[in-house]
Amino acid sequence: MANPTPALPANPPAPLPPPAPYRGRLAPSPTGLLHLGHARTFWIAQERARAHAGSLVLRSEDLDAARCRDEFVQAMLEDLKWFGFQWQEGPDCGGPFGPYAQSARQNLYRAAFNHLRAGGFIYPCTCSRKDILSAARAPHAEDEHEPIYPGTCRPLGASHAQPAPNSPPATPSRPAGHRINWRFRVPDGEVIFFMDQNLGAQQFVAGRDFGDFVVWRHAEVPSYQLACVVDDAAMRITEVVRGADLLLSTARQLLLYRALEWLPPRFYHCPLLTDSTGARLAKRHDATSLRRLREAGQSPACLRAHWRVERAY
Repeated sequence: MANPTPALPANPPAPLPPPAPYRGRLAPSPTGLLHLGHARTFWIAQERARAHAGSLVLRSEDLDAARCRDEFVQAMLEDLKWFGFQWQEGPDCGGPFGPYAQSARQNLYRAAFNHLRAGGFIYPCTCSRKDILSAARAPHAEDEHEPIYPGTCRPLGASHAQPAPNSPPATPSRPAGHRINWRFRVPDGEVIFFMDQNLGAQQFVAGRDFGDFVVWRHAEVPSYQLACVVDDAAMRITEVVRGADLLLSTARQLLLYRALEWLPPRFYHCPLLTDSTGARLAKRHDATSLRRLREAGQSPACLRAHWRVERAY
């Protein structure tokens, strides 16, 4: 007897949506002249976007009002174009997810701040950087830009995942006589794992490798961690290519993505370019800036020829 034809399910599963088109980004900060280290990381980002037939977005991370200057913005655009970069969206050409300068995106950052505050993920902190550096745990911090916070202002008995009572959404406030920063309360002991597209499996322990970190500063601006997450999500970035010095930032940002209920992008971290002494390049190294190399008659093709760039695109 022939087997009967199996009946189709009453509610067949919906087909999986097609993968999102590749969207990468270049995110320089106009606080000085771009150098060869920036160029190599950005070149890898551009190569990956091209290999995936995707788009490249240029975003000016100009939140540091004290250090960002118009002359550096102009130099950034000129030097990137001279080096051979081509982007499809940016501050000079617009696009559907603008504005493409962080200084003009404050409303998006405030909305994210309100979401985090309403969810009980953040708390106000009056500690100065000096206070944190003098704490017992601070010397063990590996990230010089964000020493591990000792928990001085962390509310007792409150869960980072529970809304604080009587805490509706609000814009950041600063009581008279106090300099208030808002910190994200990390889930102590949780292992933050992610698969880097270049360096492989990565994991960090919250509360040990990094502590409660600032998301909103007393000067009424978001931190790098919050602004970066908000912008990458809003601009629909599918892969973030950046230097390996930001691996720990990725662990922090993954916690923000989860708290904001957003899907994170993939991450690709590049080894840093160093000088002859092994020190990583910095904006203070004027001789390696794209502007000075251009003035000296160097060509982008010759400069790129000296790089050892992975071709795992």
